[in-house]
Amino acid sequence: MAPVGSVDVELELIGWTQARLGDAVVVRDELDNNLLNELPTVQIEVIGGDDDGYRLDRALVDVNVYAATRGEATALAATVHGLLLVSLRGSATTNAVFGAVRALARPAARPYENTGLRRVGATYQIYSHPVS
Repeated sequence: MAPVGSVDVELELIGWTQARLGDAVVVRDELDNNLLNELPTVQIEVIGGDDDGYRLDRALVDVNVYAATRGEATALAATVHGLLLVSLRGSATTNAVFGAVRALARPAARPYENTGLRRVGATYQIYSHPVS
């Protein structure tokens, strides 16, 4: 059973990030077989964390950027990194208010089995709570 005041942090972050990056970038949770045709793509996944059982959520979030070249992936990952560390803190969506944001692993190249693209990823701890 979900905590009384929980929100879908992954869904909220996807919408928030998409709004800031615009239509030239795909922001999603799961990858599909069409990835090479949807570059650049930012994948946002909650990979763990904890909550207080009432309102506060401390999500661990993995962010992977896929692009045609390592340079493009690195540049977009740096943009997302800045957005999360500077702009997300203190912001709100319709359903969530975001507090502290920490990079637990800064953006770095990560291996990927498809040699037709490059992946750069980072891991964050993001505090949030419902709007009401």
